[in-house]
Amino acid sequence: MLVSKLLLPTLKDSPQEAEIVSHQLMLRAGLIRKVASGIYTWLPLGLKVLKKIENIVREEMDLSGAQEVCMPMVLPRELWEETNRWEKMGPELLRIKDRHNRDFCLGPTHEEIITDIIRNNVKSYKELPLNIYQIQTKFRDEVRPRYGIMRGREFLMKDSYSFNIDEESLQETYLTMRETYKKILDRIGLEYKISRADSGSIGGDSSEEFHVLAENGEDIIAISDSSEFAVNSELLLKDGEDISSLEGKPSPDGQGTIQIKKGIEVGHIFKLGKIYAESMKASVLDSNGKASLLYMGCYGIGVSRLVAAAIEQNYDDKGIIWHHSISPFDINIISIGHDKNKEIATASNKLYKDLNEMGYSVLLDDRKDGYGTKIKDSELIGIPLNIVVGKKFLENKEIELLRRNGDSSMNPIDDVKTILDFFKD
Repeated sequence: MLVSKLLLPTLKDSPQEAEIVSHQLMLRAGLIRKVASGIYTWLPLGLKVLKKIENIVREEMDLSGAQEVCMPMVLPRELWEETNRWEKMGPELLRIKDRHNRDFCLGPTHEEIITDIIRNNVKSYKELPLNIYQIQTKFRDEVRPRYGIMRGREFLMKDSYSFNIDEESLQETYLTMRETYKKILDRIGLEYKISRADSGSIGGDSSEEFHVLAENGEDIIAISDSSEFAVNSELLLKDGEDISSLEGKPSPDGQGTIQIKKGIEVGHIFKLGKIYAESMKASVLDSNGKASLLYMGCYGIGVSRLVAAAIEQNYDDKGIIWHHSISPFDINIISIGHDKNKEIATASNKLYKDLNEMGYSVLLDDRKDGYGTKIKDSELIGIPLNIVVGKKFLENKEIELLRRNGDSSMNPIDDVKTILDFFKD
């Protein structure tokens, strides 16, 4: 992509409305623009990051054996009344009427819809277990949307729902999803903790949250410094414990001591048990030919929230530092004097063509601006590797390689292998 053709409305200063780093940088780097309170348009660069995370989630879900569907965003009142959630969800559920005065809502989650699909289409235990997922826009009418896409009203989410014949099978699926979420977060390069949590309005027997550790996290979690032990403070308060009294105490699992950290909840997995199956009368015939209520699990991961969480954990005073797996582009070629020097333009264009043909996503900054403007923009938007084609190229056919972490190297322009090795390190 040529930068001169790219919709990239960067800003020098952070808008006053932006309270946290991810919101500030997403606006400054031209990733998003506000449409209404808690509702944003994803611009080209932001959408590239969002799609990369979506693809990682989809790949890992498919590898787990889950099957993808796409359920509607507009949902009928009748199904929500079967579980009593039409009223229970309160004002967070945005209710609407169609031209025939029938009640609908914008889907904040899809337990009722998928349970209705399964109860009408799956009849035997032999068809189980099933794990069905979608990557779909959700809407929750937050009373006070804030922090940009971190707590917006409209967001992109992967939600999946498992259907099992018994508790043992549910446990197997639950653990598979737990490992799948770990693989997703590992691929994105995030530091995270899995904490015991309150199941909230979703309900169920037990649940765990996946928290990306960050200073601007809304959740407070108690974690062990030597093991996977972690618990959300909300659950501790519900149980009557005082989280401040746990600081520095031995971890309950006997490994290490407790630390208090802030986290951004990006995923939540639930063992629902039979609560939805009972209220919606969802059953199959078991091995004895008798009706058996289904055991369910549900598993959500915030695709759009992961974009903000990744920024909150990886930035500096220059801008965003993307992990290579989700960067909007792999490489940015900064062509100094592209419009004035034919030799520089020709070399930059060839390098751009060669790298694209090798499967890399590449920006070519062909603007008339100088080096200062170009490198500042590249650092702001977080491209992992810059290749500078300028004065050194004219002198001795060398280019400068600049990694986003500050490492640099001078190399012959025709040594593409070294360039790519430098990118991968």
